[in-house]
Amino acid sequence: MEYMFDTVNIEDIKHYSEFFPITGITSNPSIIKLEGKIDFFKHFKEIRKVIGMDKSLHIQVLAEDYAGIMAEADAILKNVDDKVFIKIPVTEQGLKAIRALKAKGIGVTATAIYTKVQGLLAMEAGADFIAPYFNRMENMDIDPRQVITTFAQMIKEYKYPTKILAASFKNMGQVNTAFECGAQTATLQPALLHDAFKMPAIKKAVEDFATDFETVFGKGVSIVDL
Repeated sequence: MEYMFDTVNIEDIKHYSEFFPITGITSNPSIIKLEGKIDFFKHFKEIRKVIGMDKSLHIQVLAEDYAGIMAEADAILKNVDDKVFIKIPVTEQGLKAIRALKAKGIGVTATAIYTKVQGLLAMEAGADFIAPYFNRMENMDIDPRQVITTFAQMIKEYKYPTKILAASFKNMGQVNTAFECGAQTATLQPALLHDAFKMPAIKKAVEDFATDFETVFGKGVSIVDL
């Protein structure tokens, strides 16, 4: 089970990485839009500097045709680094590009997945990660639980090396469900994890522990004072 941050905000990545054990950073054009007009390659090189080479970095192409996808992938790999996972929406042209990039040993994340056939074909094409859109599927009356469960079953049965990188979440309940259905990885906004710890019961439990300790050892006394 792994968590990734779905953001390109460098300050958020720096801050929340101190607390949460993430394994990578994902991005797409809509997420980049939130940061305004950035110096594209410089910005992603800075993200790589922050997270290091031991964590994965996923950058999405814009092109819709095979030649364009390949050209953009080449530009990303040359101008950021050759360990970047190229995110490619699963279309016919996208599948062709996935196969071609994997033949070159390049990391690929198949994205914009709403259906079983998209994910299954991406696995067969050799994608390292497949990214089903949990909340978006729910909004379209597609059952993401069934889709993710099918992917997990096929990965296990046919021994695909592909990992399910579940995406598009509005709450932690959806994230937990994705893991329960077999997703190995989930990518989400850092704020979603942060907000999960705002539950009043958590704060009260911590306060109660402190009160009980002080009842025995004295108000304001901590373990280092003993």
